[in-house]
Amino acid sequence: MAALISPSVIGHRGACGHAPENTLASMKKAAELGSQWVEFDVRLSRDGVLVVFHDAGLQRTTNGKGLVAETDLADLQALDAGGWFSKEFAGEAIPTLSQVAGELARLGLGANVEIKQGAETARAAARFLANLWPDNSPPPLISSFHEDALAAAAETAPQISRALCINKIPPDWRQRLDGLGCAALHCKHDRLKPEQAAAAAAAGVALRCYTVNRASRALKLFGWGVNAVFSDFPERISKRMGGSGLEC
Repeated sequence: MAALISPSVIGHRGACGHAPENTLASMKKAAELGSQWVEFDVRLSRDGVLVVFHDAGLQRTTNGKGLVAETDLADLQALDAGGWFSKEFAGEAIPTLSQVAGELARLGLGANVEIKQGAETARAAARFLANLWPDNSPPPLISSFHEDALAAAAETAPQISRALCINKIPPDWRQRLDGLGCAALHCKHDRLKPEQAAAAAAAGVALRCYTVNRASRALKLFGWGVNAVFSDFPERISKRMGGSGLEC
């Protein structure tokens, strides 16, 4: 599978340095800051609805308790997912993937959809992205730390590009990507070595790093051959670059 073209700076969980992560407000802020793409996370609610949320538990970013997977959508959307960030965002709801997709289409943003659970969530997300993703939006990218999720996504919607997320790049990274049919690798920026970036570039593999909030660090990574970075403050890097640009 050919690597999907993405901007060199991607908003992390929207633009989560400026607004509560994975909310519609965060997606809007990313667009206001000039982002072309955002990354966000998806999970399944107890009643089987795809929601945009990072943690397994609700406590860190809402006024609720318990697990997303053990809570129905109606109860999830009754929670305050913005007040923890600031009073300005009090009342922000946990959005569904469908709601986020519609908002991104309105804003003209592309998306990296990260699967936070395993195969069941991946199949549901892949079906949605294959059949219900807005036609006027850029093709989406699926990523995950869970190899079973990537395998399930490949079986369900092989036409959607996939990326393996990993902290530190292992010696067998190429075999893992080939086995999963992934054309991209997402790794932790401070665990990356220059020779690994060079090897990925030589192999034609798109390499993206998370989470990079200093422009000087991003520019160094780009010099190594990294294609893109995820940032809580995407405008910091884009301003230093004179625009976000495109990388493949």
